[in-house]
Amino acid sequence: TEATLEDLVLQAPEGEIMLRDAVDMTAGRAYTTIGRINGRRVISVTANVRPPSRAENIRKALAADILPDLVRRYPGLSCSFEGHQAEIRDSIGALITGLGMALICIYALLAIPFKSYVQPVIIMFSIPFGIIGAVMGHLLMGYSLSVMSLFGVVALSGVVVNDSLILINFANRKRLGGASAVEAIRAAGVQRFRPILLTTLTTFGGLSPMILETSRQARFLIPMAISLGFGIMFATFITLVMVPALYLALEDLIKLSGRSKTGTGADTTPPQIPA
Repeated sequence: TEATLEDLVLQAPEGEIMLRDAVDMTAGRAYTTIGRINGRRVISVTANVRPPSRAENIRKALAADILPDLVRRYPGLSCSFEGHQAEIRDSIGALITGLGMALICIYALLAIPFKSYVQPVIIMFSIPFGIIGAVMGHLLMGYSLSVMSLFGVVALSGVVVNDSLILINFANRKRLGGASAVEAIRAAGVQRFRPILLTTLTTFGGLSPMILETSRQARFLIPMAISLGFGIMFATFITLVMVPALYLALEDLIKLSGRSKTGTGADTTPPQIPA
């Protein structure tokens, strides 16, 4: 109490004195603790956001308006998102690195059996559209992009190439049988359409219960399921159009290259699988 504090005995050079005789005591407010990091005073502000899906929107609003205004009003003040946000930044960096390594591995695994440097690029062309589908799925379902969404995107990059792989592989087999590029890719589109569509629909159907789940236990997995489901669905329909077009464009480039080398306008070379 204040009375007990006033009776505190201090040891002075002239002897013992009471604290009330040495100082004037007044009641006031002060910090219970003062935190420092690298010698600078730090104040931590935390909050629990309800619903949790709005946390990213609130963070963006703080970073865009509120925190810059505080920094302008109080020179010397600096702000940063730490704790859970710092962990998210580290996770995103690791995921981006992992995605890059996954793309390199996918390219290598496709280039070796196809014995081509360009066809794997055509097959992997569906990956960006899968990512677009994942983002559109989050907008449609009302979810913000999160770390789990990025996990789904990384997994999506390895799954979404299957449809393109089926088309290109079927077309190559037709080319080996003597078919032209147009005939081969047309046959691939017609005969592989049903398996590709059924595979996509069954995959999306299997993920639908998780996407539509409302329990608290499943909420952290829903963004990953949205990335996979909507990414595969969107990329499939783009693949059925873009991959045949790119396949024929590559064939035209090969023919033009052959004509420029021979200096003739007629193409007398036998059908070849695009390299």
